[in-house]
Amino acid sequence: MNSIVGYVEDQNEIVIVLNDDMSQSEIDEFDAELNKVDNLMNIVFVSKEEAFETEKEKLGEAGELLREDDNFYPNTYRVKINDLSRLRNTVKDIEGMEGVDSVKAPTEIAETLTSIKKLVILFGMGIVVLLIGVTLIIIANTIKITVFNRRKEISIMKYVGATDLFIKFPFMIEGLILGLVSAISAYFILWGGYNYLLDWLTQNPSTWIQSINGSIIPFQQLGLKLFGGFAAGGIGIGVVGSMIFVRNYLKV
Repeated sequence: MNSIVGYVEDQNEIVIVLNDDMSQSEIDEFDAELNKVDNLMNIVFVSKEEAFETEKEKLGEAGELLREDDNFYPNTYRVKINDLSRLRNTVKDIEGMEGVDSVKAPTEIAETLTSIKKLVILFGMGIVVLLIGVTLIIIANTIKITVFNRRKEISIMKYVGATDLFIKFPFMIEGLILGLVSAISAYFILWGGYNYLLDWLTQNPSTWIQSINGSIIPFQQLGLKLFGGFAAGGIGIGVVGSMIFVRNYLKV
């Protein structure tokens, strides 16, 4: 989502229309002030003459019929933004500058994209918290059953002088193995699902989806980091969960 929003940020522009009665010195002063505005990049000035010539080129032979007196284009600035979430405030700052006739900006698109981005982040965090909770419950029940099934062996080990750590250690190893196996399984499931999604997007005829397709990050680019995170998370939850619950159920 960060990559897609970043792509849209690069594609969207703010068009600043200047007053027609501005002199060249006033335009120079405005340019200096505009470059001080935060959250802007790639500031390009398009004079009314340049805009007129561009339109003539688009019309081809018919453009030769246009005269200089027909030039109704204003002086404009075309700028790109760094952060879509701050677009509305940036537009307000520009509108308050002297010499600005109007500002055209895709505020609705920006707000929609930033809302989707926040929703995805919150949803993802909620899912992670929920899955961690479910995992700890499963570990607790597993440890409880395992301790109950091995209660005779544990009693014998205590009678012969086994330490608490020695008794807990096999349960920790069991939690480590279960966590690692689960993490590896989840990693490959995610890999397959993500690649399936990319294939679907590639074959989708939607023009908009095709335009953002190049900004979607391939799984291989983050695969190693994801595997490390999955492995560390699985082992950590497995070992820590085992240590916590084995202490509660084992009473050693």
